[in-house]
Amino acid sequence: MITVSIDVTKIDKSALYNGKKGTYLALTMFENKNGVDQYGNHGFIAQDLGKERRMAGEKGPILGNFKRVGGYTGQDSHNQSKSDGYQPQPADDDLEIPF
Repeated sequence: MITVSIDVTKIDKSALYNGKKGTYLALTMFENKNGVDQYGNHGFIAQDLGKERRMAGEKGPILGNFKRVGGYTGQDSHNQSKSDGYQPQPADDDLEIPF
């Protein structure tokens, strides 16, 4: 299992996009270069602002961190996706985001 904590106040709302089933926020997880940090985090999460903004040299805000817990190694062959790209999940209609 991977646990994630993000600061929703740092989300660049202009980069949210509408899909067929809701409004989406693209995120990218980066592993820490030096391994686990002093708080037990394995990496951080940044908002993906889209290809055009990325190609212009803009970087998305760092929104939070992630930890692997329960012995998760990321090598579980039973749950690995066969796709080469990110597949956003539908938004929970009951979820209220404070912005």
